[in-house]
Amino acid sequence: MKPFINACTGILVGKKASVDGSTMVARDEDWYNGINPITYRVFPAKNYDGEHYVSDYNGFECDLHGQGCRFTSCAVGVKGYGRWDQQGINEYNVSMTGCQTETTNERVLAYDPLVPNGLDEECMVYLVLPFIKNAREGVKKLGTMIEKYGTGESNGMAFADKDEVWYMEMEGGHQWVAMRIPDDCYAIAPNIACIEEVDFDDPDNFMYAPGIRDFVVKYHLNPDPGHFNYRDIFGTHDEGDAYYNFPRAWYGQKMFTPSVKQDPTSSHIPFCQRPDHLMSVQDVQNFLSSHYQETKYDPMGTYSSGDERERKLFRPLALDRNQNSSVLQIRNDVPAKYAAIQWVNLGFHAFSPYVPFFANANDTPDNYKVAGKNYSPDSAYWMYKLMQVITEPRYHQFINKINTYRGQVLSYGLGQIAATDAKAASYDGNELTNFLTSSNIETANHITDMSKKIIHELINDSLQNSLFQYEKGDNL
Repeated sequence: MKPFINACTGILVGKKASVDGSTMVARDEDWYNGINPITYRVFPAKNYDGEHYVSDYNGFECDLHGQGCRFTSCAVGVKGYGRWDQQGINEYNVSMTGCQTETTNERVLAYDPLVPNGLDEECMVYLVLPFIKNAREGVKKLGTMIEKYGTGESNGMAFADKDEVWYMEMEGGHQWVAMRIPDDCYAIAPNIACIEEVDFDDPDNFMYAPGIRDFVVKYHLNPDPGHFNYRDIFGTHDEGDAYYNFPRAWYGQKMFTPSVKQDPTSSHIPFCQRPDHLMSVQDVQNFLSSHYQETKYDPMGTYSSGDERERKLFRPLALDRNQNSSVLQIRNDVPAKYAAIQWVNLGFHAFSPYVPFFANANDTPDNYKVAGKNYSPDSAYWMYKLMQVITEPRYHQFINKINTYRGQVLSYGLGQIAATDAKAASYDGNELTNFLTSSNIETANHITDMSKKIIHELINDSLQNSLFQYEKGDNL
């Protein structure tokens, strides 16, 4: 069984909903025991002819064919438990996230059960991202594979290129639907079936498994035959969704569309919403790092009216099981050859920063390529996990310093992007890739130094506030 049932959160932003015309798909990756060491790496282009993939996660097997392109990946650093390429961007500026784990209702599973050794999240990115040149191709390729091999999980995932953003959901062993997010909208995906009304006569905006309508009719699965609401037909509608899932969508829409008032436990919170203001990369990062700040549901207790029960009522995005988060940004205001940026956050997302990497690169910093089972100061993942260990017990003491540091990192990162953009236009081909790689490493190394400095300050502050302090005269 998958070790992190009901984990991860996604957000998707159309190009007319973003402040700079970028498309953005982003995702938090969670792991239930709190430790899943993550690396950030670049995998080179190669010919896959003759490769027979065998998953050491669930035994899934398939043959690969053709030339594959270079792609980035936040992949698991410990060998022996599958690949788990969490999210990345390929050299054609196509982005693909890993999955939000979803749940399928019992009636659907009765007639199309999950396939124990099917195509699961563990290898979806690896088997699809190197072979696609746009977002639509990604949906079609993965959909064809789900129909052929089946899947052992119910999942949702995103694809994007410079023009289109798609969300794809797989429920049951072989059923799937994908929806293009309207250009002027954003969408938030917690761990539920998200897509609502499906228009089978609109191929520009919907794709789906060929037999899905017949399947639903045959087994009498549609509670409202006048419509085809994917969420209602395939999803669950239980108490857990009300407290575990919908509040995350509610909070994101509260952030970006405050003009719409909704109940956090409502099952009618829409998947897609138009923002009241154009959204930036920082907005997306703030959502993915959020824990119901400025509400009574904040588990950190920063809002005075929330009692202990209310503070633990809803599942936040930022929580102990956070492992990595990426914002995959395809820009439209610069040349395609340096338009794609992957913002990578390792560790606990509310404390650690998002570090920008140009996707047109052939290497990553040394400390991003290693993440073993045990703590190591040479690993970026473990460095940011250490920051979590120090900060969380003294949240109210350290959070202002952490927020200042995160803001400084963002400002530095944006400045580095602008400076690199200004120079990149004069390069092409391998020369450009090498230049962007060097820029990435310079940026990440500087942010690593900033991070080590703040960790040092937090340790010093902690030592000055020990509960075991005792001075001569304290008992007089």
